[in-house]
Amino acid sequence: MQESAELLGHRYRFVPAPRAGRETARRPVLLLLHGTGGDEADLLPLGELLLPGAPLLSPRGTVSEQGAARFFRRLAPGVFDVDDLIQRTHALADFVQAAVERHGVAGRPVVAVGYSNGANIAASLLLLRPGLLAGAVLWRAMVPLEPEPLPDLTGTPVLLGAARFDPMIPNDNVEWLAALLRESGASVTLRWQDTGHGLTQADVREAAAWLATLWTDEESTQ
Repeated sequence: MQESAELLGHRYRFVPAPRAGRETARRPVLLLLHGTGGDEADLLPLGELLLPGAPLLSPRGTVSEQGAARFFRRLAPGVFDVDDLIQRTHALADFVQAAVERHGVAGRPVVAVGYSNGANIAASLLLLRPGLLAGAVLWRAMVPLEPEPLPDLTGTPVLLGAARFDPMIPNDNVEWLAALLRESGASVTLRWQDTGHGLTQADVREAAAWLATLWTDEESTQ
């Protein structure tokens, strides 16, 4: 696996598609966004499982919380520094645009796959930089902020992977996020697991099936 690179202040790894055949040419770039304490290598094996043949772009969060990498600052668990969130959301969006240009995949859609803190900034990307993402898988996400006015996300597919017994995210906050995205026009699929905050094999299976429906079934009919 290639070494990490740096662009616009973000350490990251990029894994190109294994080959640019007709069967994979339309697959999106997966933007992999780790949880608190992760890094740019964490989700790469998962990305390869979720949508084989897709290019992978995996940045490291630029905030350090007692040595743990995050994508934005928080004031307390579940309480976000909104000004910092807004600034770092736009910085991450600028990085994504520059990275896809650098690696020759600017013509492909970008789909975010985020877990926990990574899912929260992915939701913020949807809300603050509409048009950047063609879709998103948000595992264990909560409402990051509520912009006014809401963006136009018409038709943007979003999978919310939530947990009924998550000690960090109240169920009603997940429902609020789903409603906020739907009000913005996104096509939201909400899937609940009877588990806690951690990621499960069921989450991964559901996300892989969801991505395949959107980005491989259509290809097979071309």
